[in-house]
Amino acid sequence: MAETGNSNRRKGKRYEELAASYLQELGFKILLRNFSSRFGEIDLIAKEGKYLVFVEVKYRATDSGGHPLEAVDVRKQRRIIKTAEFYLLRYGYAEDTPCRFDVVGMIGEDVFHVRNAFERN
Repeated sequence: MAETGNSNRRKGKRYEELAASYLQELGFKILLRNFSSRFGEIDLIAKEGKYLVFVEVKYRATDSGGHPLEAVDVRKQRRIIKTAEFYLLRYGYAEDTPCRFDVVGMIGEDVFHVRNAFERN
């Protein structure tokens, strides 16, 4: 039986929380969770050193359907970048604010963190 939308949202939120905890253990400061705009959503916005980090979180129970990192395709990257640009504008960040796009993928209990997973063009 397929999971409902609410069940998927609860599961997604749970794994976003796990990713946030993981990043905090690495020294990241979580600034915001689930930032939404008309362009899309960013799961986590954090600070690491001088970088403002926009984080996409992807979870898979197994890798049989592909690695979760593969789910962040070019189309998804463009939406995240547009949403990040809106965030920067909305909250008055300078144009030269050092930003980075990270992806946290999870398969079961295994965590894969890719810093600077893609570039802002």
